[in-house]
Amino acid sequence: MLKSERSVRETGIDAVALKPAECDVRRATELSLPSVVIDYEGRAHLPDRETLADLAGSLDLRLTTPVRADGFDPLGPADPVDRVPEEAGRVLVAGHPAYLTEGERKKAIAPRLGAAIEEVPDAWVGTEGIERLALATGATQFELLSRSTERDVRSLRAAGFGGEVAVYAPTVISDDLDTVLDAVGGYVSRRGPVARVLPEGAATDASASGRAREVLAAASGDYALCGTETEIRARVDRLREAGADTIVGYPARGIEAFIA
Repeated sequence: MLKSERSVRETGIDAVALKPAECDVRRATELSLPSVVIDYEGRAHLPDRETLADLAGSLDLRLTTPVRADGFDPLGPADPVDRVPEEAGRVLVAGHPAYLTEGERKKAIAPRLGAAIEEVPDAWVGTEGIERLALATGATQFELLSRSTERDVRSLRAAGFGGEVAVYAPTVISDDLDTVLDAVGGYVSRRGPVARVLPEGAATDASASGRAREVLAAASGDYALCGTETEIRARVDRLREAGADTIVGYPARGIEAFIA
């Protein structure tokens, strides 16, 4: 086993999220974790059915599918959804506007999410921007890691939510701040609470300095899993103690950082 594979296992994460626009998703079989989530980045980057079937045959595979996108809209005609083999699980999301046409962005989410859950009852539901709708489905809640995630999950459990909770987090196995900021600085800078306090026009990568660097350093710890294997494992353990069931890590430095 390669050192990096040991490192990934030692973080305690359960699954890896891959972006097909960034890497060949077939390399998921090279990872040391048995579960993979493939993000949706537009129809042009959707893996073909053969690739998905091969991956689903050897891994616990889930594919993110936006319920408003043509072809994944359960109230519209099928096309891309036909590429998804029965063996592959789904993560139902409203869909990032960047990957939707103007017409798709105008579609009502609630009826489509409800219809999709009826079709795929074991699907996870991405909560970003549709928290109440997602919770109403009773399906596995797929949350983006934030500074309030542990508190939010504890509240869900205290309120009686008995379903599963999965947490998605960009992951950087490094305690070097420059490395961390180059990997996730741009991502965390777009989160609302961070964007509101960042100095206007500030750099968000390793070149950030002064107040911007302080803000980004703190935000990286809030919105991503960063640090040594031991530090990440401690955060993962806290999430589990709060009530999270599955932790999905996105290799923010690229899939190579999780493989070689």
